[in-house]
Amino acid sequence: MNIIPCSIKTLKGLYDISGVEVGQHFYWQIGSFQIHAQVLITSWVVITILLGSVVIAVRNPQTVPMDGQNFFEYVLEFIRDLSKTQIGEEYGPWVPFIGTMFLFIFVSNWSGALLPWKIIELPHGELAAPTNDINTTVALALLTSAAYFYAGLSKKGLSYFEKYIKPTPILLPINILEDFTKPLSLSFRLFGNILADELVVVVLVSLVPLVVPIPVMFLGLFTSGIQALIFATLAAAYIGESMEGHH
Repeated sequence: MNIIPCSIKTLKGLYDISGVEVGQHFYWQIGSFQIHAQVLITSWVVITILLGSVVIAVRNPQTVPMDGQNFFEYVLEFIRDLSKTQIGEEYGPWVPFIGTMFLFIFVSNWSGALLPWKIIELPHGELAAPTNDINTTVALALLTSAAYFYAGLSKKGLSYFEKYIKPTPILLPINILEDFTKPLSLSFRLFGNILADELVVVVLVSLVPLVVPIPVMFLGLFTSGIQALIFATLAAAYIGESMEGHH
């Protein structure tokens, strides 16, 4: 099996797909580059919410935590436990990365249900949750891929690549293909679930605008939280796998 031409063809296909547009989009023209403004605007709002919440909650740290500080310490402890469970005893340096992934995705997902993006009018397109855009989820998945490659190489050096011929060289094409399917599954799972959830709510609101959409919106909030947890858990698991060298 000639895996390299196949992989190149797959990457070319993904590049061609990235040029396909569904609906209208709002762009900023900076020099010769087109910037996807919708995603940047909503992402900056999410980042502002996260940073603002942290600053307000811990601006006066107390020995005995109260209210906001207590909540954020609980979130930090949860992320540390998640990282330790999936990565192992060397989890410490990866807590900021896993925590950033979890919190950004969690707040992004919830923003799609709680923030009134639709009332903000743009020249083209409309605002939605950052994770409702495939560009965001692919970027997060590629960051995860870069992280687990870095984790494996920093611990094992070039011997990290020996995993591709274990337990037998026959599995070389499959082991290489696995590194392409990981970011694909991460990105499309998150994108598909968030997009489907928002579409269901929009359809129900248009058909039955009063009571029926409310339970679906609460279910969407629960699903959004689960998707953030799944993404962060898999990211930590991939990093732990690359450091331990097992599948």
